[in-house]
Formats: sequence, structure tokens, C-alpha cells
Amino acid sequence: MIKRQLFIEKKRVEELIDLLTGNLTKIDDDAGKFTLDFDGLKVDDKSWSVWNWPQGVGLYGIFKNYKLTKNFKTLRVVGDWIDKRMIEGAPPRNVNTMAPLLTFAYMFEETRDCKFIPYLEQWAEWAMKEMPRTNEGGMEHITYGPENVNQLWDDTLMMAVLPLAKIGKLLNHSEYIEEAKYQFLIHAKYLADKKTGLWYHGWTFEENHNYAKAFWARGNSWITIAIPEIIDILDLREGDFLRTFLINLLDDQIKALEKYQDVSGMWHTLIDDPTSYLESSGTAAFAYGVLKAVHCRYIDKKYEEVAFKALRGLIKEINEDGEVQHVSVGTGMGSNLDHYRNIEMTAMPYGQSLTILALTELLISFV
Repeated sequence: MIKRQLFIEKKRVEELIDLLTGNLTKIDDDAGKFTLDFDGLKVDDKSWSVWNWPQGVGLYGIFKNYKLTKNFKTLRVVGDWIDKRMIEGAPPRNVNTMAPLLTFAYMFEETRDCKFIPYLEQWAEWAMKEMPRTNEGGMEHITYGPENVNQLWDDTLMMAVLPLAKIGKLLNHSEYIEEAKYQFLIHAKYLADKKTGLWYHGWTFEENHNYAKAFWARGNSWITIAIPEIIDILDLREGDFLRTFLINLLDDQIKALEKYQDVSGMWHTLIDDPTSYLESSGTAAFAYGVLKAVHCRYIDKKYEEVAFKALRGLIKEINEDGEVQHVSVGTGMGSNLDHYRNIEMTAMPYGQSLTILALTELLISFV
């Protein structure tokens, strides 16, 4: 039997994952350079030891590594973060602070530790009964900052809807599952662009438009992750209407991603704008989502090369300390395209973990 040759050795992939994980846990905004200030409310998006969406995405990436590899080092990282945050106490509930609940749900499934149950129950009930809704019942993207009244964002599907769906499956709440399904449908209705297959960052029901009509890379990448994940979480089988609908959306998006992929393998922070900078976190998430969709046979195997090309470029962005370079910081809704072009870059938990997620999925290609 001829052993399959990839562009990188499996051992090197595992070494990079360890390096990235070590760096992730050291990320800290000591100087407060990237701390957000909302009328005196300080929000640290960067530091690892904080309960917010960047850390929630970070937890998920390294937990998924544990699930595939049984690397107990990554499981300890997740467990330590959770234990410390539980001691400190949960933050105010919003779309973004719900992100860690996805990993809480997976940890409960893995350990059956009852300490997770009150969190899963209370946060899911809040999402169902108290989280503000837009016109037509979409989850309003309200965070620590501006109210974002009547706004739909790509980010919501990753940060709040996936956790709700997973909790619904675990705790046998069919109403949570149906709500999660509906959120995918309404977000697709207003954010998916029929002409390109890409997704706009946001929609306002107040003024009925897609703001700057930005095809923002990381926003799109949440979709590339969320579609395969929701199919997996809800165990949507062939013939299920939502599975078919979502796979068609994903296929349209990936066709566009292939078209706009830079020669380096990366994507620009504005996907269709080659004057905007190349950005690593979106590239990592695209690589993961595309490769998972290929492995699950949701899309044609030919797109595997799109993911491999992205990974070749992404690996060059990992420095000797395990820090992923060229990661854009948290990005609010932009009224013009320069808003996205001018977003600063720094090491972020999601940059690390999305790269871990992509490299972990690559390990499956060695099987």
C-alpha cells in the first residue's frame, strides 16, 4: 500500500499544535492597548484569562483537538480555564459571552460533571426567553458595546446559536433545536449574497441594508465553520431539508472563496478587495471549514486543495514562539469598507485556536 504524501509531516503538525497551544495560554493585554472602553466599561478582548467570545472560540479549538487526538494536555488547558472562570463568576450575558457555553456543553458530554448543568440550563433559557430579538425573530447582536438594535451579524451563529443547538441536543430540549434552525434560516435570508455566494457582515432592520456591504473574511469564516458544525451537532441526515439548504449555501460560498484566494493561500480581510491586508484568523477558519466539509463529504473533494493551499500559507504565519501573525482584532460593524481595512492586528486567542482547529482537521487527512 502506498502511503499518502501531504505537504507536511504529521509529526510537524503535532509540534505546531503544541506550540500554538502553549502560546495561547500566555496571551495577555498587560498594557491595555486593546482593551475596549464603552463609557467607562472596560472590556478585555485579548487576554486568555477572560470570559468572552475570543476565549470561547479559543476553548472550542483546543477542545476539538483533544476530541480527535486524546491529547490530555489540551483537555487540561480547557479544564483549567473553566475552573478559574467559574470561581470568578460568570459575566453579564450577551451574544458574545455565550460563546464559551459551546465548550461547556461538550465538556459536560465528555465528563458528565454536574457542575456544568446550571450553566447550560440558565444560559440556554436566557437565550430563548430574554435575549433581544430583531424583526422576524432574529437574535439581536447585542454585546457590551453599542446596542446594535435590530441588527443581524454573521458572528451570532458561531457565538450563540451553536451553543444553543448543542445544549438542546444534550438536554433534550427540542425547542432549542428548532430555534437554532430558525436562526440559520433568517441569517441566511438577510446576510447571504445571492450574486457572489459570500455573506455580508450584517443587516439592519432599522434602515433595511447591509451596511458597507462588506464581504469581511472572518465574518464569512464563521459561516464556513458554523454550517458543518450545525449539521454535525444536530445530526442532520441526508434528505433533511435544512442539511440540503445549508450545504448548498456552503458550496456557493466555497466556490467564491476559491475564486478570491490569494496566491499565498491566504484571504484578504475584505475577501474581494486585494488592496486590503491578508488576514490569518479568517484563513484558518476557512481552511478548517472547507477541510471538514470535504471530510464529511458535504462538498466536492476537489476543494481539499483550497484548504491545503490555505494551510501552507497559514503555517508560514506561525512564528518561532507559536504566535500566529496578522490576526485582526475584534471588528464591529462598519459603515464603510475602510473600517475593515484599518482594523489593527495582534495576537488573539481565536487566531491561535482557529489555527489549531485547522491543523487538527488536517490530521484526519493522514488517516
